[in-house]
Amino acid sequence: MIQQLINHFLKRKEVKEIITILEKASLELRFVGGCVRNLLMQRKITDIDLAIKAHPDEIIATLEKNKILYDDFAKKYGSVIAHLNKQKFEITSLREDINQQGRHTNIRYTKNWKIDSQRRDFTMNSIYLSSDGTLHDYYNGQEHIADQKLQFIGDVEQRVQEDYLRIFRYYRFLGCFKNPKINKEDEIVLHNYCKRALQHLSNELVRKEILKMFDNPFPIHSFCNNNNKLEKNFWVMATKENFILHNYKPGLTKCLNKIEALF
Repeated sequence: MIQQLINHFLKRKEVKEIITILEKASLELRFVGGCVRNLLMQRKITDIDLAIKAHPDEIIATLEKNKILYDDFAKKYGSVIAHLNKQKFEITSLREDINQQGRHTNIRYTKNWKIDSQRRDFTMNSIYLSSDGTLHDYYNGQEHIADQKLQFIGDVEQRVQEDYLRIFRYYRFLGCFKNPKINKEDEIVLHNYCKRALQHLSNELVRKEILKMFDNPFPIHSFCNNNNKLEKNFWVMATKENFILHNYKPGLTKCLNKIEALF
């Protein structure tokens, strides 16, 4: 069943076109992130991310040669967004994050797929799909999806210190599962860093991440405490306090009110 879904995805018009364009230029690519995760979870695919063994300048030159519209505002992070008809492809060079702290990072390009995978947050987001339909799963992400387990790559505390937004991404992705398995030790780390994260992240960034939680099939798991649907998670209360402290009305009236409606 999964292989049929993969084959169907790879035969989509725009997907075939971007593969042909990039591989004709001898650029090795793999799909990664949400599109692969959603394929394996048999859910709708919207945004499509590709990792590619090439420098951003090579990507841009290839797109220009083929008259493909693109945005390069994230070029300094190795990413170029290509537009084919109405489909957006975020194409990112293989890279590793250097001296990452909070949300700030320096990058170094690499030709190694495993090194690229190490910078990703969760095992289910680090599964790569080659254009021939082969899956490359370095951290047992497929097994974790089947077990409804959201697993960090590497040490949880270190990964949170590298990027505080990962706290909110963790709770967002819990909503992907009907019966998520909660790791209490991970949650202790997330709770310990939650208020520090709110001090470093903009209210708007947090609000956007919260709103994405409602796009998942089981959003209640993003907001409740240890699958107790009658009790809000610590991070919800901490975020509410932070929004009130800063009188952040978009967060209070157009975000947290949606959470209240779930309880």
